[in-house]
Amino acid sequence: MQAEDLHHQELLELDAEGGIIRFAGQRAVLLDAVAMGLLRKYLVENFGLLAARVVLTQFGFAHGWRMAEAMQAEFQWKSDEEWRRAGTRIHTLEGLFRVELGSLDPLSPTGSTLVASYEAEQHLLHFGRADATVCWTLSGLTSGYSSRIAGKDIYVLEDRCMGKGDAACHLLGRTREEWGDEHAEELRFFDAKRLAECLDVSLRRVTETLKVAEQKLREHRRALVRVARDVEEPLGIVAKSAPMRTLVDLARRVAKVDSTTLITGESGSGKERIARLVHEESTRAAGPFIAVNCGAITETLLEGELFGHTRGAFTGATQDRPGLFEAANNGTLLLDEIGDVSTGMQVKLLRVLQERELRRVGENRARKVDVRIVAATNRDLAHGVAAGTFRQDLYYRLKVVELHVPPLRERRDDILPLARVLLGDSALRMKRKLAGLAPGAADLLLSYAWPGNVRELENAMERAAALARGSRVEAEDLPGEIRRAFREPAVAPGAVRALDEIEKEYILAALALNGGNQTHTAEQLRIGSATLYRKLKRYGVIGKQAP
Repeated sequence: MQAEDLHHQELLELDAEGGIIRFAGQRAVLLDAVAMGLLRKYLVENFGLLAARVVLTQFGFAHGWRMAEAMQAEFQWKSDEEWRRAGTRIHTLEGLFRVELGSLDPLSPTGSTLVASYEAEQHLLHFGRADATVCWTLSGLTSGYSSRIAGKDIYVLEDRCMGKGDAACHLLGRTREEWGDEHAEELRFFDAKRLAECLDVSLRRVTETLKVAEQKLREHRRALVRVARDVEEPLGIVAKSAPMRTLVDLARRVAKVDSTTLITGESGSGKERIARLVHEESTRAAGPFIAVNCGAITETLLEGELFGHTRGAFTGATQDRPGLFEAANNGTLLLDEIGDVSTGMQVKLLRVLQERELRRVGENRARKVDVRIVAATNRDLAHGVAAGTFRQDLYYRLKVVELHVPPLRERRDDILPLARVLLGDSALRMKRKLAGLAPGAADLLLSYAWPGNVRELENAMERAAALARGSRVEAEDLPGEIRRAFREPAVAPGAVRALDEIEKEYILAALALNGGNQTHTAEQLRIGSATLYRKLKRYGVIGKQAP
């Protein structure tokens, strides 16, 4: 029999009722290529590049060896060379790669040229272009197959790879002696001892990383306890005020369903934090969270950034590149400043949201994506719809659920807890020991309108942490606009009130706040008890319950 005689219909057996698939006489399973790519990503991220390469190379070797045995049991080959060439053919039928005609045998002087390696494709998808060859499983696969036939160890190495920017992948098979000392390091990936060494190094690295992370976490907690003893942080969000508690509760409920979400609010109010909360509380928490500022990228660049492009799609596109939609697959993609997107790009986004598929720039075929979309904007999109600058169909597609983040001035109860948390973070980064805010500084923070919201408060606390002379942040450590705003209250034209009237209103409010306790009220107002008594008598409230 010849390798070219192998066909799917003769190799594949499907037992629909029994749930068993056989390929070339052996039980087989169908594995999604992207799932294999995610496995590679997990191995690399958790155990390191070397350990991942060893695991995948030796996994491939075992698979190739088994396939060679199956092919020997099922078919009669006129020569070992034809048996080897059949291996390349069978692996092509499995969907692992496609080879150029005339290069079916990796042990031939010219080797095998692969032009559709799934492994190179997945490495590019998850890691981008590599500096070295990446078809580790396929190298192991062809090595195991060839070794079983030859009755001795054959090592197939890759000298060109699409994963590092070459036009195709190229495999060559030789014995250890034929490869010589020049490739000794690559050959070690086939050695079981190498696996133990790599895993040992990886475990030590993970242990050290965990120790460093735990130390940083302890330092962070100590800093927060020192500066903000009463603050709880659900996923980095301070929610002491009623509006924020309502928002966080709604965000957590929304997270449980896989609906498109629109987050609105002023610039700097914390929309991305809410988006992260939705992601972390959802079933996609194990997947990636990717944020892109649509307003900061031109329309032409934004299309390639979101959808990716193919090689040759435009000048400088030297390789296929997946976009952010594909990178966020099985996770969440935050489209920040969605209100700044052009009408042309709005049409393309609408198609992705409706069809759950996209086309890379320069490509004809559609690719399925499984991504949760969260959009954020500081614009009034309803006004944009009325003005004709924002598509109505896209607006309603995005606004399945709307979460509105209130500005900081509308959640006064969050100002001081937030300030203490941000101060603690800044103090930790600057390695400064700060005990918190002086009363005068706290009064200034509460009196300021915060037009820049949480972002402005964060900058103010960073400045204060840098300039504080003592162990607390004083009023003079705060930015000038905050200090001036307290000393110069805004008065609308024609709304000036008599000073006695304002004093009476303020004193009675303070007395009510203290439950009618004149001693505490006098202490807080920094006036004598006798002075307070005379004023209350003049107001006619002595002996009455304070309003």
